[in-house]
Amino acid sequence: MKKLFVFLIIVLGGITVSQAQLISPNALGLRIGDSDGFGAEISYQRALKSDTRLELDLGWRDSDHVDAYKLTALHQWVWNIDGGFNWFAGAGGGIGSYDYDYIDESGTFLFAAGDIGIEYNFDIPLVLSLDMRPELGFTDEYRDDLDLDIALGIRFQF
Repeated sequence: MKKLFVFLIIVLGGITVSQAQLISPNALGLRIGDSDGFGAEISYQRALKSDTRLELDLGWRDSDHVDAYKLTALHQWVWNIDGGFNWFAGAGGGIGSYDYDYIDESGTFLFAAGDIGIEYNFDIPLVLSLDMRPELGFTDEYRDDLDLDIALGIRFQF
């Protein structure tokens, strides 16, 4: 028990003392991937503080005979691992619209989203990221479930 207590103090102290690498004020690019089809998003990140940012994504999904368009907003916390490597986690949500390919049905949906991932900031103004975004949809038809969206991001920093 004593070893566990000492270990927790060291870990919490390391998290508290560690400083996040300064993140770029702005980043614009693409986020590509989906859990059950193909998806692409135009992604914009805006730094709020040295270790937090806002991410806005406007995307299209094509999966299982359903087309969907969605707007996502996430608040992310960023922690430096080593050098240009960071990991991040966040939460947010969004709104979207869907259209079934095989039946004449369409509508809108709301969703809550989390986000966890890793990124690498190159010496040039480029960042690559890999993240998982669990999304919980709220509607009667298309998105009333949990979706684990995994994607690769490439963004230009300015």
